[in-house]
Amino acid sequence: MGPRPSWVVVGLDNGGTSNNATVLDAGGQFLVDHLVETPSAVRGGPAVAIDALATALDNILAYTSTPRSAVRAVGLDTPGPASAQGVLSATGGFNLGHPDWRGFDVRSALQERVGLPVIYNNDANAAALYAHHRYFGPVATHRSSVSAIVGTGLGGGVVEGGHVLGGATGMAGELGHVSIPMEGLLEADQPVPRCNCGTSGDVESIASLTGITNSLLPYWLGRYPDHELASTEIGKAAKLVRGYAENGDELALRVFEQQAIAIGHLFTIASNFTDPDAYFVGGGVVEAAPHLRDWFLATVKEHTSLRPEQAGAATFALVPDLDMAGARGSAIAALDTVRATLDEVTIT
Repeated sequence: MGPRPSWVVVGLDNGGTSNNATVLDAGGQFLVDHLVETPSAVRGGPAVAIDALATALDNILAYTSTPRSAVRAVGLDTPGPASAQGVLSATGGFNLGHPDWRGFDVRSALQERVGLPVIYNNDANAAALYAHHRYFGPVATHRSSVSAIVGTGLGGGVVEGGHVLGGATGMAGELGHVSIPMEGLLEADQPVPRCNCGTSGDVESIASLTGITNSLLPYWLGRYPDHELASTEIGKAAKLVRGYAENGDELALRVFEQQAIAIGHLFTIASNFTDPDAYFVGGGVVEAAPHLRDWFLATVKEHTSLRPEQAGAATFALVPDLDMAGARGSAIAALDTVRATLDEVTIT
């Protein structure tokens, strides 16, 4: 084993309950292979949450015996929506739960608090970036991918040449709000779902926990009025659907089938815009029993309409290491930024 690289970057994944942290060295090796979590305190507002992120940084450095002086940058991801510069949307976020987060510049606040450069991505983009690099490895900078991350909403990420596409305002990759065809997806008497963003028939209105709660489960319970979940409060019932699907429950499988078809329709649209090398699916289904997640991915693929040339070249896969994907993707973004800066200095 050679000498340990002289510098590192840190990845911080900020969530609704926990911060997950990792360390990535200059050679591209992660120094931890499991979750290292601390409370995120986001519901207490920005002041306490920024302190909690600083604590997560200190904790992971202590855990890996890494001196602070070795850290060149910190990669940060949070739930979106947010600008490319890390300014959270004025409409707030699902998982942050405090009004002071609206319009808050989380990247600058953390950078000032820890005294290190902070590189920002939203959580779905970070997970997409990790999936891309993990799958393609040394050729990641020569490949492209599209990821759909199913959670409370539907996040996404478009990676081209190993880098996340941010767009003019950082809103690129908001795949959940792409409108998709309903033909072959909804039943004849099934209303077109409406998303919390105000759009009817976008991906998130179907392929998300919110979509299950607001639209899919109420409809299918109407078709299966004697189902056990009919007597359960709808929000709680929505969280139980995956377990029923794992056990082969017909209603639950119909719900997940519609979600998979919706993602297939999304990927069909993506194929005509970016023609990616890979399509990744992440979210709660990745944590399901293997038979369910394999069936779900196969259903997504079945309903993604590709030209013969595309079908022969494209890969469909699940986002790996989902619980660590955000922190690891954030670290990769930070590493890429530091390397680019060093290259500029060398050229100069």
